[in-house]
Amino acid sequence: MVPNFSGRDASAAWKTGWETHVQAPFARFKQTFEGGIPGIAMPGNAPILLKPRMPKPEPGLGPTLGRIGNLEVRLATKKSEIRRAQRLRYKVFYEEMSAIPSAMAMLKRRDIDVYDTLCDHILVIDHAAVKAKPFRKPRPKVVGTYRLLRGDRVDGGAGFYTAGEFDIGPLLDRHPGKRFLELGRSCVLKPYRNKRTVELLWHGIWTYVLHHRIDAMLGCASLEGTNPDRLALQLSFLHQHARAPEAWRAKALSDRFVAMDRLAPEAVNPKLALQSLPPLMKGYLRIGATFGDGAVIDHQFGTTDVFVVLPVEAIAARYIGHFGAEADRHAA
Repeated sequence: MVPNFSGRDASAAWKTGWETHVQAPFARFKQTFEGGIPGIAMPGNAPILLKPRMPKPEPGLGPTLGRIGNLEVRLATKKSEIRRAQRLRYKVFYEEMSAIPSAMAMLKRRDIDVYDTLCDHILVIDHAAVKAKPFRKPRPKVVGTYRLLRGDRVDGGAGFYTAGEFDIGPLLDRHPGKRFLELGRSCVLKPYRNKRTVELLWHGIWTYVLHHRIDAMLGCASLEGTNPDRLALQLSFLHQHARAPEAWRAKALSDRFVAMDRLAPEAVNPKLALQSLPPLMKGYLRIGATFGDGAVIDHQFGTTDVFVVLPVEAIAARYIGHFGAEADRHAA
């Protein structure tokens, strides 16, 4: 039965319905993000955008950052390219691995969060793998991606995604004036998880680091699985052989702390442990990255996360020449 409203009653009813069913839910949605989500670091006072916002183009940077054969590394310059990165992340994190998607992610088939609007996105594109769809121009396949967040785009250390798992405040305080870059949401399609693709990704990151005069990189690196006992070899190896110096160390948040030093030193076979690490984590180690104290279980993504930090001054000269902007083998 439809109520029969007329005149002032109709206006009052319409206003009540609008306030109850439209304004109030939106206000709660806005307040949730402004106040922060428990367990997730949120950028201070960052606007909540329902659609991706492209950062302003950087003069003198990109979009193409380098190339090896048919593989190109580049910065995303269009909203459609960010969406392609999000689709790749969904495919790797949710379809291949064991991440649990939100209703919105499942509906859109994209891995999306508020940080996407603050970050720059690096893509690896395979020009030999062209995807053709009806009524669309064929385009090369996106096979790898990284998300980069500069410290000058967030409101203090709490604005980094990493702060939701690790206490990075003391680390940042020990290095006032340093320019930090957070690396995150890295993924590569399974057939491309090799040294060649990782090298190209690092070439793109290094070009970005030089352009923005970054002093240090940080972030979360992930081991697949949420049972730390099954990852005891890898965690113990990182703790015993690749622990960050005190000045650059960060510790897992106390309520999420999982001990890494799970095996006695004599029980850790460094060669076997290194072989069992993911390719991206091996890449971090090769160029001089070190790791923090304690791991964090990320049940949504089905991973065990560790803190990784890489001061630019710690990168070995041979790798600067290998990945650097002047490296001929990566010339675009």
